[in-house]
Amino acid sequence: MNTKHKYIVITPVRDEALYIERTLESVSRQTILPSQWIIVDDGSVDGTGEILDIHAAQTGWIKVIHRENRGFRAAGGGVMEAFYAGYSVLNDEDWDFIVKLDGDLSFSPDYFEQCFKIFDAEQELGIGGGTICRLENGQLKVDSEGDPQFHVRGATKIYRRACWEKINPLVKASGWDTIDEVKANLHGWTTRTFADLNLVQHKPTGGAEGFWRDRFKNGRANYITGYHPIFMLAKCVKRALRKPFILESIALLAGFCTGYLKGIPQVKDVEAIRYLRQQQIRFLLRQPGIYGQP
Repeated sequence: MNTKHKYIVITPVRDEALYIERTLESVSRQTILPSQWIIVDDGSVDGTGEILDIHAAQTGWIKVIHRENRGFRAAGGGVMEAFYAGYSVLNDEDWDFIVKLDGDLSFSPDYFEQCFKIFDAEQELGIGGGTICRLENGQLKVDSEGDPQFHVRGATKIYRRACWEKINPLVKASGWDTIDEVKANLHGWTTRTFADLNLVQHKPTGGAEGFWRDRFKNGRANYITGYHPIFMLAKCVKRALRKPFILESIALLAGFCTGYLKGIPQVKDVEAIRYLRQQQIRFLLRQPGIYGQP
């Protein structure tokens, strides 16, 4: 164990029987192993829990928690509830990084080692993670193309401890994986995706919901996070030019606007929302900020 890079991993999973073996193998082959890996089975009914129990029985640093099946997949909030169910049973307080990792990923044996080298070189880096890719006809395609410069996909988040202590607890709602970065940047940390470190996501993003529901969910997450309406409109106009034309923009805007119409609560962090909206306006005015230079 490299004590300089002592890390723990928490993985919320639900019905990942087709993919979880790849993630188990990827983590178990790491050149720097985690001190503890807590996998939270969030009510799976497809045999995921049984697969996890077999591996946990063979590996001392894997712990599995089984949660009762709520009967449906709760996007955003459900993921964070499962994450914190794992966080609550940590028995190792001496760690340098905490990782939120999905259960449908595969990656190289030196993935975490290479990530930690970047954290070592960038002491102001608070949150980082590799680039999420998908396989199309045997070719690796970047799935996170078009994401903001400061964004790290929720599927793979590595938090430096000092940053974590500033932003914890994470929001238990859709948009948690944006507001954590906003709060980190607000506290002076940088956040970014590592372009040269790829992970393969074997289940398509939003695959459990379908295209419309996934984009609607993203629009709702943007509302909950506190996106500026003008920025959101500009985002939808830009997305209208991507295939399938118009449909993605309509779904995003529907998710966003119905948040207002239904009076759904937004993130209860006025300072973070104000900061995010300032950064979005800066981007629209072509001024540098966390979104980068337009």
